Amino acid sequence: MTHLRKMMLEELERRNYSDKTIRYYVRFVERFAQHFGKSPDKLGPEHVRSYQAYLLKQRRLSPKSVENHVAALRFFFVHTLGRRGFYQFLPYPKVHRKLPNILSREEVARLIEASSSLFQRTLLMVLYDTGMRRAETVRLKLADIDSQRMIIHVVDGKGHKDRDLPLTPALLETLRAYWRWLKPRTYLFPSRMHRDHEQPISDKTVWHACAEAAKRAEIRKKVSPHLIRHSWATHLLEAGTDLRTIQLLLGHEDLETTARYLHLSAQHLHQVS
Repeated sequence: MTHLRKMMLEELERRNYSDKTIRYYVRFVERFAQHFGKSPDKLGPEHVRSYQAYLLKQRRLSPKSVENHVAALRFFFVHTLGRRGFYQFLPYPKVHRKLPNILSREEVARLIEASSSLFQRTLLMVLYDTGMRRAETVRLKLADIDSQRMIIHVVDGKGHKDRDLPLTPALLETLRAYWRWLKPRTYLFPSRMHRDHEQPISDKTVWHACAEAAKRAEIRKKVSPHLIRHSWATHLLEAGTDLRTIQLLLGHEDLETTARYLHLSAQHLHQVS
C-alpha cells in the first residue's frame, strides 16, 4: 500500500464513510492517476479539467456517474492533500434529477393487500411503516424490535449510524402473526437458502416482492423499496410532521436532502399555488 493510499484511507475511515464509498473513492482516484500515468499528487487543475471532459465526452458517462468521480477527487485533493483551493477546479456537472412519482396512500394499501403471502405482506408493511432503506430492512433482527417501548432499532444504518423508529400497532400485530407462522430465530426475514445457519434475505428478494405486489395490484408505477420510502416520508409531511423529525427518521445526514420531499408533497404544492 502506497503512502498516499494509506493517507486517503485513514481520512475516509476517520470521517466514518461507508465501506462501499471508501472502495469507490479509492478506485476513482486510482483511475484518475492511471489515465495520466502519474501519481495523483503530481497532477494539477489542468489535469482535473481534462479528465472531467474525458469522462463526459469520450467515455460518455452519465452526469451522475461523473459527479461520483468528482466527489472522490474532491475528497482526495481537499481532505487528503489539504489543497482547499481545488474546490473551484472541481465543479459538479449539472445533473437532471427527476422527482419520483410517489405512491398515494390508496396505492400503498392496494400494494399491501395484493401480497402473495404473509412473508411478502410483512416485508411490505415494514418498508412502508418505517421508511427503512432496503439494506436496513434486510438486516433487521428480532432483537431490534422493542414491543414494550413500541420502537424499532435500526442498527448500523447508512454511515454506520443507529436510529430509532416508531413501531405502529398495526405493524406490531402483523409482526406477531408473522412470527407465530414462520418463527424466525435471528433475522426477521431469513433466507430460505440457509436453513441450518440463518442468514438474511438478499436485496433482490425485496425488489422482487415490491415488483410482484405492484403487478398484482395493477399499479403501473415502477414500485421499488426506495419509492416506498419516498412515499412514506411524503405522507408524513402531508400529515403535518415537521421536516427535522422526518430527517431524523430517514437517517439523512443533512436537512437539504430531506427538503426534497417538499417538492413531492401535493399538499405543499397546493399551498403555494
